[in-house]
Amino acid sequence: MGKVNVRYWLCQIIGWGIFGLIHIYFNLVVFAEQFAQHGGENEYLISLGIFLVSGIISTHILRTIIKRTNWLKFSFNKIWIIFIIGIGATSLLLFYGGNAIEHNTAYSFDNYIQKYKLEKAKKTETIAGLDKVTYYSNTPLKDSVNLKTISDIKKTTGWYRNSRGEWKFEDKSELLGIYQNLLLLALWFLIYIVYHYVDKNRRDQIDRLKLESTVKELELKTIKSHINPHFIFNSLNSIRALVDENPERARRAITELSNILRSSMQAEKAETVTLEKELDIVKDYLALEHMRFEERLKVEMDIDKDTLSQPVPPMMLQTLVENSIKHGISKLINGGVVRIAADFKGDNLELSVQNTGQLNGKRNGDGFGIKSTQDRLNLMYQGKAHFEIKNIGTNMVESKVTMPATI
Repeated sequence: MGKVNVRYWLCQIIGWGIFGLIHIYFNLVVFAEQFAQHGGENEYLISLGIFLVSGIISTHILRTIIKRTNWLKFSFNKIWIIFIIGIGATSLLLFYGGNAIEHNTAYSFDNYIQKYKLEKAKKTETIAGLDKVTYYSNTPLKDSVNLKTISDIKKTTGWYRNSRGEWKFEDKSELLGIYQNLLLLALWFLIYIVYHYVDKNRRDQIDRLKLESTVKELELKTIKSHINPHFIFNSLNSIRALVDENPERARRAITELSNILRSSMQAEKAETVTLEKELDIVKDYLALEHMRFEERLKVEMDIDKDTLSQPVPPMMLQTLVENSIKHGISKLINGGVVRIAADFKGDNLELSVQNTGQLNGKRNGDGFGIKSTQDRLNLMYQGKAHFEIKNIGTNMVESKVTMPATI
């Protein structure tokens, strides 16, 4: 809140300050000769200062009122009504309030100019010899020259004599001053509205991005929370099959499972792991499965060494290997082969898991492992990564993940 107030007051001071400098430049520089004819530089500067301070105060009052109305939640039509009423009331407050303060000081520029024009009117009257003529009486003048002089005095100075001979000032600048204030405050209010609308849209966009990020994080955690139990149950089934047949292998299998669980718990804390660490988990898993399938499971690996440092989603490759065994090798009496490959294709990292077998309808995207892989890639890479599973020939299935490579 403090930073917002500081920014607001800086904008107020800078904006009104620029307006004041423009006035000073035109009056004291561009039109310096005309200004020098009547003088009053000190009075002018003091009056301008009073106007600027009055402008800051009046617009701050306007801001306070419209903030309390919570105007950003209003419809466009209601905001227009607030805009019109706000600038109308504030311009009147600025004009009459500023003038009241200025005219009650000894340095009023308006008072100075009025006195100057009065002296000019009296001087013109004396030169024309009208100071000795009661031209202001009800007796009409017939001299057209004098009539024109009287008209010019009032037109150029605003001063005229009433029927009693008293000098009166006709100020036609009041409406002009209110009109100028209307334009000035309309510009101020328009800038204020546009700024807050842009700021509101920016904050709404940030909130949407934060919400999307939170949803993405929750979805990833949900997917991960399903991966680990899915993997554990399959591994425990493998170990259970070894307990009676080969206790020694079962003990080794428990050690392998312990290594896998430790690695998976560490991987769950990170969004990505290196391919090398992911392959360690895959090798431990294959070691467990090999104890169950023995000669029915053959494993082949073709890993480019340069890909080992590439970041990949944790447990993703392991899930694909698990599916290849669960839906492929385990369904075949004679077992089959699982081939794992990693290589670069252009600017992408390509991971491939092939296994003996053929796709069926359910496996073609309906299984949890397949769906979790698709969801994770969509969430993490926003459409820049691709996953496909397809038949190769008549006796092989390939699961392939293509994702952006890190240089």
